[in-house]
Amino acid sequence: MTLQLSGIDFRYGRRSPLFTALDLTLDSPATVLLGPNGAGKSTLMSLAANHLRPHGGKITWRGRTASGRRDRAAYVKAVAWLPQDIVAIPGLTVREQVAYAGWLKGMSKAAAWQASAEALARVGLGELADRRSHRLSGGQRRRMGLAGALAHRSELILLDEPTAGLDPTQRRVFRTLLEKLSSDVQVVVSTHQTEDLAESYSHVVVLDHGEVRFQGSIADFYALAGPGTTEPRERAEAAYAQLVHGEA
Repeated sequence: MTLQLSGIDFRYGRRSPLFTALDLTLDSPATVLLGPNGAGKSTLMSLAANHLRPHGGKITWRGRTASGRRDRAAYVKAVAWLPQDIVAIPGLTVREQVAYAGWLKGMSKAAAWQASAEALARVGLGELADRRSHRLSGGQRRRMGLAGALAHRSELILLDEPTAGLDPTQRRVFRTLLEKLSSDVQVVVSTHQTEDLAESYSHVVVLDHGEVRFQGSIADFYALAGPGTTEPRERAEAAYAQLVHGEA
């Protein structure tokens, strides 16, 4: 399964271009998109999710074109985007909000309601199905958003800074959940924190100032750290600094 961004041009208003002829292919089960704040990660995720339209170039998922009339509905159904802040809909229970997400993607109300129970169980929120969604913690709310994507059987899930603001326990729970999900759905996670990098992710992309500085396996990324660093977190930090800050 391949997400292909070809020759992407994009700018906000009259600002300088953020992306110019950007080419990027993502075909690994679990990809980490690393980069500092302002690197273009959120914009890239929004473009891939068809929430923003590029000014030039083409985006395809398994051959479906995001901007094509014929393919757009199938593309939008297959690709789910979870922004950093999952908004609770006033008055809805957790299960109702998950079912609503499925309905928005074209499922019947009955099918969405049935799928919501299974999706909540997969993200560990089954016991909270009847709780009002606004009463969930930040980590629980993000798992609810993930359940919404699973309910309508997304093939690709894009998560923008999903662990930002979570405490260490919540971060660990969320990362473990993503690792399990990547066995049957493709996942792309954007983050500016190297501690979110884990061996279970199969691919790393480093983005800085709208340009891809690195794309490859976890092992190849760690190799950039050079000798003298053995602990995974230190290796990730050293490799990242080499790419983004040019530190020797």
